[in-house]
Amino acid sequence: MKKNVTCSTPEDRALDLFAQMMIEKIELISSDWKKPWFCEGAAMQWPRNISGREYNGMNAFMLMMLCEKNGYKNPFFLTFDRCMALNYVEKKGKKTRLTDESGKQLPIVHVLKGEKSFPVFITTFTCVNPDTHERIKYDDYKQMNDDERKKWNVYPKLQTYQVFNIDQTNIKEARPELYSKLCDEHAQKPFVNEDDFHFDAVDVMIKDNLWICPIKTIKGDDCYYSISKNEVITPVMEQFKNNESFYSNLFHEMAHSTGAMEVLNRLKPATFGSSEYAREELVAEMTAALTASRYGMTKCIKEDSAAYLKSWLKSLKESPDFIKTILTDVKKAASILTQKIDLIIEGQQFADSKKEDADLFGEKKEKEVSPMLRQFMELKKKHPDALLLFRCGDFYETYLDDAVKAADILGITLTVSSKTKDANGNPLKMAGFPFHALDTYLPKLIRNGCRVAICDEIQKPQAKTKKKQLAKAS
Repeated sequence: MKKNVTCSTPEDRALDLFAQMMIEKIELISSDWKKPWFCEGAAMQWPRNISGREYNGMNAFMLMMLCEKNGYKNPFFLTFDRCMALNYVEKKGKKTRLTDESGKQLPIVHVLKGEKSFPVFITTFTCVNPDTHERIKYDDYKQMNDDERKKWNVYPKLQTYQVFNIDQTNIKEARPELYSKLCDEHAQKPFVNEDDFHFDAVDVMIKDNLWICPIKTIKGDDCYYSISKNEVITPVMEQFKNNESFYSNLFHEMAHSTGAMEVLNRLKPATFGSSEYAREELVAEMTAALTASRYGMTKCIKEDSAAYLKSWLKSLKESPDFIKTILTDVKKAASILTQKIDLIIEGQQFADSKKEDADLFGEKKEKEVSPMLRQFMELKKKHPDALLLFRCGDFYETYLDDAVKAADILGITLTVSSKTKDANGNPLKMAGFPFHALDTYLPKLIRNGCRVAICDEIQKPQAKTKKKQLAKAS
């Protein structure tokens, strides 16, 4: 008699595990909804691989839960193959054991006996020419201009990889220098959790209207995102039990605002208390918890959201796929929040460190210019007659006079930063829109007689580097 065998893919098994962990977490919060999403320790730090690269929001949330559950002290992970690669150096296709300065072989790095790996999701892309069936790397595809990309079909595929925390290996004993370097270079330094602390980057974001919609602090009891007015309303900081609570609740409402039609198009009119409303509350809660932890703050569940705990549990228990859609939305929303905040932090850091840019600006004096703005100015100088759309994460940004022109033609918000300065020391003018709205806004610019240059991002701007791919649109 033939037995019935239930087949499942690695993705299915990962989702089952994620759903079970979320059920345990929400049941724990249900017993005391004033507990934070993540407690202090490794779970309060954004997970990275041992090369320093951050995991995306989807994986980051689950890895932070894993750190908290298993008591890992460090938020660094690696695959089994990467662990084994720490034992060898490869030259001309030949592997040789690593040795110390005296020529003695270093101890073997390995995963500790009995330790279990944990799945993470990675999206890979296959690029195929439908006519010739030729395949190219996705990195090569990203560097093409729009006309070249039309010749290729791109097929995304969600794959799972198994990773181990470094505390599941003997790296601390076998490679103490590497272990110390990881802890010293990448360990997050959280803010002091006192009533009078301020998150300067977010304060600047509110003051200079640098978020994707206006944020209004008004004395009162209301804290919400208005879909119809596209604005975030929050009580003033003094009304919260501490300043940390103000920021973490603000992140919740900012997460809602990423669902607007012109951004991620996630929000739909929903009745208060409905399943759709409950789902959106979970997306906002997880995004806020992830963002708060990234910057060293705790995030307790919002009081209004506590009413949806049973609904979340019901959905998770009925369908593990529910967590997949939630995590996908959290990944996108958290990416927008952290990228916007990081851009302001970067601008503040470089405002404190003057750079010599005489060749670029034609003036023999020190300037306060970030690598991002330097790249923009370098490209703008080469294409002075074009309006330059400069890709920064999930947005195309314009600066200086281009920002004024783009805001006028496209009807988007022109922001003027009081903290970030242009090359002449004046407040920086900026205007931008989500990258996926390019097909909507680009024709408007061209119809208005603009010659447009599009700069796509390959990697994060660094001082004195040029890592952007420029494509022109006439």
